[in-house]
Amino acid sequence: MADGSTDPNDHGLLASPHASSLGLTAEKIGEGRATISIPYDERLIGDPDTGVVHGGVLTTMLDNASGIAVRYHPDSDVGAAIATLDLRIDYMRGARPGETLYAEAHCYKRTRNVAFVRGVAYETDRDDPIATSTAAFMLGTRNTPRP
Repeated sequence: MADGSTDPNDHGLLASPHASSLGLTAEKIGEGRATISIPYDERLIGDPDTGVVHGGVLTTMLDNASGIAVRYHPDSDVGAAIATLDLRIDYMRGARPGETLYAEAHCYKRTRNVAFVRGVAYETDRDDPIATSTAAFMLGTRNTPRP
């Protein structure tokens, strides 16, 4: 990445089969911020009458962007595990059919055990959001299954 961070498209949150099958792509990562995108795809339509993308796709985008923002916060260990504790999504309108979707997140506060994130989903104008989010992530969770 241009900012010197590791490319999250090669590993981590966007390497999951779920994120991969949706087509999530990192646009900009670093310094506690993340922007990801997903191209419009008819497989993701939630309402066949309108062509609007399913709300679960937006939730997935905002959760992934938020997790990446936590992972790439300056005080974070990139390899440490994290877990979503709380994710609130406020849906404001349907996404416009045919448009690429973006989710941008900012990890604005990190404590020893919890990180706090705000996010926004949009098409072309961040100031005309489809949805916004607030999230909390637990830091330092287990990376391996328990015996």
